[in-house]
Amino acid sequence: MGTHLILVTLLSLCSLSFSQECRKELLENVDLPGTNITVLYSPDVKHCQQLCTQHPSCLFFTFIRPDWTEDNRHFYCYLRSTISGQPDDQTLLLGVTSGFSLKTCKPHTRLCHSQVYKNVDFLGADYRSLFTADYEECQRACTHDPGCQFFTFVNEVFTPEVISFRYKCHLKFSWRVPRIPIIEKNFGVISGFSQKAEITQYFACQGKLLSETEIVGNDMEMLFAVSPEQCQALCSAHPLCTYFSYSSDNFKCYLKNNPSEMVTRSMEGVTSGMPERFCQLNSSWVKDTYERIDFRGSEMGYELMEDPDTCRKKCTENPNCQFYTYIPDLINPHCFRRRCTLKRVITMPAPPKVTKLPNVVSGFSLEDCFQIA
Repeated sequence: MGTHLILVTLLSLCSLSFSQECRKELLENVDLPGTNITVLYSPDVKHCQQLCTQHPSCLFFTFIRPDWTEDNRHFYCYLRSTISGQPDDQTLLLGVTSGFSLKTCKPHTRLCHSQVYKNVDFLGADYRSLFTADYEECQRACTHDPGCQFFTFVNEVFTPEVISFRYKCHLKFSWRVPRIPIIEKNFGVISGFSQKAEITQYFACQGKLLSETEIVGNDMEMLFAVSPEQCQALCSAHPLCTYFSYSSDNFKCYLKNNPSEMVTRSMEGVTSGMPERFCQLNSSWVKDTYERIDFRGSEMGYELMEDPDTCRKKCTENPNCQFYTYIPDLINPHCFRRRCTLKRVITMPAPPKVTKLPNVVSGFSLEDCFQIA
């Protein structure tokens, strides 16, 4: 059944292409109809365009601006595609701005989101709060905290009923490292990572791992990881992760949170450990290739390659590729052989929800702005 699903997924990729012209223009008050892949939130159209650029299959988008009056769908970012690769039409629609993915344009390693948004709340994803004198100090606190990707500051004239919230700075997290949507055992495929994988530039000391040991309870989030070392890297990247447990049978990585206690027990096939945030972790798992392991989902498209090494090189050379799966000559049916499927997920700061809220200011960490400068 698993192999059948993989092949069905691959069939849907036939229309994807790595060659599409670079179109940077934005179309104000124009809707670009197509198949909705997903709906995310963005504070402005440029952020929405970058979400489309980082999404593996988004070709164009429509952003609903704050001045939209038809209903309360403000800050919605519709990521879209079509089989043809082009919008079905261009429709006049007040209160929206549309545009195209920048995947094929000159790549930028980091994006600087320096604008702040007054009377806009980045709702959710809080991991820490503190009091600051103004939103500028809140943004500085976010910038200097490695876990912070964006923030919301409550100013001094916030709603009187909740005056205790005034001057409060909420630091918020979203994933900056690639996460593989699904990992499964699958005969006849080979998977691996780009050798420019984003996670390697953040995190090689040898982190302590507890083999045949499970840390009981306190699950915070479950992700897929190809090894205990990758699971530890994921835990180290999340500011709320205090320890983790990894199951080698199903590639599941359980991030856990309890700063007060840690209870362990013997468990075959499980490896546990703590995050390492003050040194570089062992990143040998990025350099390895994984036979009979499928990194499922997040396909950008595929090309035919002679061998898995060429596929890995192709992924590394493509600035948008984070990981890949290669199908060698051994697999049936014949039409799937030698397919090199390049893959990626969104790793830019992405608030889970954006809403209007008086007397608050939201914005992003400026860490990437300093790196660009």
